[in-house]
Amino acid sequence: MKEFELKYGCNPNQKPSKIYMKDGSDLPITILNGRPGYINFLDAFNSWQLVKEIKEATGMPAATSFKHVSPTSAAVGVPMSDALKKACFVDDIEGLDDSAIATAYARARGTDRMCSFGDWIALSDVCDVTTANLIKREVSDGIIAPGYEPEALEILKSKKKGNYNVVQIDPNYVPNPQETKDVYGVTFEQGRNDFKVTDETFANIVTEKKELPAEAKRDLTIALLTLKYTQSNSVCYVVDGQAIGVGAGQQSRIHCTRLAGDKADHWLLRQTEQVLNLPFKDSVGRPERDNAIDIYLSEDYEDVIGDGKWEALFTEQPAPFLRKDQRAYLATITGVSIGSDAFFPFSDNIERAYKSGVSYVAQPGGSVRDDLVIKACDDMDMVMAFTGLRLFHH
Repeated sequence: MKEFELKYGCNPNQKPSKIYMKDGSDLPITILNGRPGYINFLDAFNSWQLVKEIKEATGMPAATSFKHVSPTSAAVGVPMSDALKKACFVDDIEGLDDSAIATAYARARGTDRMCSFGDWIALSDVCDVTTANLIKREVSDGIIAPGYEPEALEILKSKKKGNYNVVQIDPNYVPNPQETKDVYGVTFEQGRNDFKVTDETFANIVTEKKELPAEAKRDLTIALLTLKYTQSNSVCYVVDGQAIGVGAGQQSRIHCTRLAGDKADHWLLRQTEQVLNLPFKDSVGRPERDNAIDIYLSEDYEDVIGDGKWEALFTEQPAPFLRKDQRAYLATITGVSIGSDAFFPFSDNIERAYKSGVSYVAQPGGSVRDDLVIKACDDMDMVMAFTGLRLFHH
């Protein structure tokens, strides 16, 4: 296929629209079902690069959930605890423990379920039946993967009344090392960002504490690669092989750190007994539960558990999860990793990250206040590596 005509571009008034290769060669994809749109393909090609590179860097199957050209999460196939499965709403998925790629997607989709609603999915490995059954029941726009088991493909084709977007990409495709884009009729050209993450990326540890465990290197790798395909400015928190908070597209670095940290906090709190045991009625669906949990963990919790409100969702009135109790729980968390796509200009970023259990930091370095940022890490017993590499993505 040389080109594919799209219904429209980013918006319905932007016509005509199509994708094609500038050199006239065949597109590196096959559309197996549906009719993906302009934004679908932006998500597809960015998300595919992310999971492909995570797989190459970690050797583990990887998955991501994308919305509006940024990942809501990315994860590798680390086995899930029973509590984690319950928090991700996948404790009833048969065969999950036997499928690393399904586990990776269960983690990626389950992290920020509010933002993942209507996502684009990318898998580093062939989509199996377990993964397809997981995807089948979620609201999603489409998927890109290097292949599909025959039964898995039929399951996916049944979504959205037969219109679910299923794209297969050639895993051996290598893009041109130079890339271009047009803005206001002006063509920009640059070399592709071919930055690779290896153990050497974290060799320049600038803090007093130097020990960086293998699991932390894995998590920092996931953080940096996630940032590589997240709209900048961006910050990413990762734990247990799973991005748990992505702050994308903020003009201020501290706002990135706060946004991503709030998402990480929300994720960590979802795994508490108080949230896992919320007495939802059987009739309340997963999206409604997601919305209710989001509000329950906010200052507006009375909107879902107040008198005259709780009866619509719960079999009995839940007790509030007060902010002081949430903070007390989060204070027990350690071992979280954080990456930033550019240097932290102030120590307030480190102070905020510490509140979400961060123990390991990777950032380019190069701020005039590096000494203050390093001191903040030392004061909080963190390990920080300067990578020397910026990862802006626009």
